[in-house]
Amino acid sequence: MITDLLPPPVSAVDSFGDPDGAVLFPEEEEHVAKAVDKRRREFTTGRHCARTALAALGFPPAPLLPGPKREPLWPAGVVGSITHCQGYRAAAVGLVGQVRTIGIDAEPNEPTPDGVLEAIAVPGELARMPALRAAGDKVAWDRLLFSAKETVYKAWYPLARRWLGFEDAEVTLNPDDGTFSARILVEPPVVDGFTLDGFTGRWLAREGFVVTAIAVPAR
Repeated sequence: MITDLLPPPVSAVDSFGDPDGAVLFPEEEEHVAKAVDKRRREFTTGRHCARTALAALGFPPAPLLPGPKREPLWPAGVVGSITHCQGYRAAAVGLVGQVRTIGIDAEPNEPTPDGVLEAIAVPGELARMPALRAAGDKVAWDRLLFSAKETVYKAWYPLARRWLGFEDAEVTLNPDDGTFSARILVEPPVVDGFTLDGFTGRWLAREGFVVTAIAVPAR
């Protein structure tokens, strides 16, 4: 599914299961040695998808260790993102000369638990929720909002290198064309002449999941 949301310079791979060929490097094993089986399988297949996507760009298999915020540490010259939820894993990568940043996220297409929407949404997002729900009941719009905000953070952090809370971005979901936009509500940093004040992305709901993606092209 993720490939339908990303432009051609991005190499993306997804999986609805955990293939037998998905294995970890010893360095990666250390990070999930004490993890429960669910976490281990998600981590392993996520890395497997990432290595498969990197292979399409010409990169040999190598460990992909987590950084200080649990973000994947990519090979030099690569940007990317990994996501996983129950029943779905995906990774997307691109070359720095072609893509500035990537963020992806997948969630089950079902309502969030009570209280989650109020915890993650800013007033404008809450105000738009009734109209979104009236637009169709085949999408869990609160879960889609959550996914889009996760994707915004994943695209933001590699550039800004600082935290972005749920309350620090306002997302507008477009039910008509499968797009969304995000406005950063904190003072935006300037990175290599690029003011990081917002993003645009795409979303879809399919196969029981909602999936969101951002890929910012390099100038």
